[in-house]
Amino acid sequence: MNQELDFMSALETRAAIASKEVSPVEVVQRALERMEETEPRLNAFAARTPELALAAARKAEQAVMDGAPLGLLHGLPVSVKDLITVAGEPCSFGSRTLADNLAQVDAPAAERIKAAGACIIGKTTTSEFGCKAVGDSPLTGITRNPWDLTRTPGGSSAGAAASVAAGVSALALGTDGGGSLRIPASMTNLFGIKAQFGRVPVYPVSATPTLAHVGPLTRTVRDSALLLQAIAGYDPRDPFSVAGEVPDFLAACDKPVKGMRIAWSPTLGYAKPLPEVVEIAERAARTFEDMGCTLELVENVMDDPGGLWMAEFYAGVGTRLQHVLRDQPDLIDSAVSDVLAGALDQTLDEYYAKVFARYDFREKMRQFFSTYDLLLTPTIPVPAPEIGVNVPPEVAGRNIVSWVFYTYPFNLTGQPAASAPAGMTKGGLPVGLQIVGPLHGECAIFRAAAALEEARPWAGRRPRGF
Repeated sequence: MNQELDFMSALETRAAIASKEVSPVEVVQRALERMEETEPRLNAFAARTPELALAAARKAEQAVMDGAPLGLLHGLPVSVKDLITVAGEPCSFGSRTLADNLAQVDAPAAERIKAAGACIIGKTTTSEFGCKAVGDSPLTGITRNPWDLTRTPGGSSAGAAASVAAGVSALALGTDGGGSLRIPASMTNLFGIKAQFGRVPVYPVSATPTLAHVGPLTRTVRDSALLLQAIAGYDPRDPFSVAGEVPDFLAACDKPVKGMRIAWSPTLGYAKPLPEVVEIAERAARTFEDMGCTLELVENVMDDPGGLWMAEFYAGVGTRLQHVLRDQPDLIDSAVSDVLAGALDQTLDEYYAKVFARYDFREKMRQFFSTYDLLLTPTIPVPAPEIGVNVPPEVAGRNIVSWVFYTYPFNLTGQPAASAPAGMTKGGLPVGLQIVGPLHGECAIFRAAAALEEARPWAGRRPRGF
């Protein structure tokens, strides 16, 4: 059964563990074997943690044999992006400046997946400090896309996406400060969601504390609902953490979508996507009409808020790295250091003007969602670029993140947003459909994404050779 485990969903694997059809130790051993098989081609892991995973698997196996209650993620292999701390394990942030760093504490998400019975198999690669939309860093080198090894899996949650798409694990934890879950989900035919800002607490404090999200990357919608269920909820260490009851994300996946009011925007009013990407995303969006939803074309949703996002994101990272930029600039990815320096050049007046403009933008989007239940867009304007490219030539003139156009606005607003597979280009590369919900509207996203998955199944589509 070992190879059959590779592309089983987390929910299927959990059921097999609960019924004693397969043991957690067997499941984790296969994930570690799969990692060894794929790693020479993908380079998806910054650090491997087999001892940690197998110890958790043995504990999970004993609980099954004893008839003890099973956690949400009981015995399931999970990878953790190398921007999220796991106590005692490497946490390098994709940077040579922290190459030997060991985490002192578990991040809330890591703490919670352990408590839910998960087995952490390794730390996945990221672009340096999560600053690029592609998957390479000076420390770990190039991470490759299993759909085409000459292409990037996207970033910054590069290794998380590549490993899940290749069947190493069904579940991965990534982060999203400007699209870093949704971008690689689009490029690798996965589902990825950043929930409402603060739904999943972040600690230690991020360099971008008003933008940062932690969330799942999976091959199925319900697997993301499962993982999000396990990691969501209030934590006093995060001052932005959402208090109150966590919604039932899995139950939301079973609710009908008929009657939902949906806006479709091919450009948001400023993006410059390839026509093929728009055609694929629109075909997926039109599926909702067949399911009884109202779909309305909205060409101009907003003006480009890229300047607002860059002022906040890169100023935060740049401030954290000021001493390195001053004393050891050669240690930093040159593409990253260029944008950090620019963000630090802004005056206090210029920065706060953008802060207040951000609040105006948030209110405009809140009002937009008084008319619509969801907003659909392409997730990114192009398929996965070739490795070694920071900005695809099709969108020349943008910087290392602003070229993605569609994702960063919703880190500024904090509202939940996901990417679901929409289809494939003629060249065989995945395209994603971004599904944006209103504030605290994750359940609307799960309703829609699960219905789309049922209407246009994608999980059976696997990268050739994997």
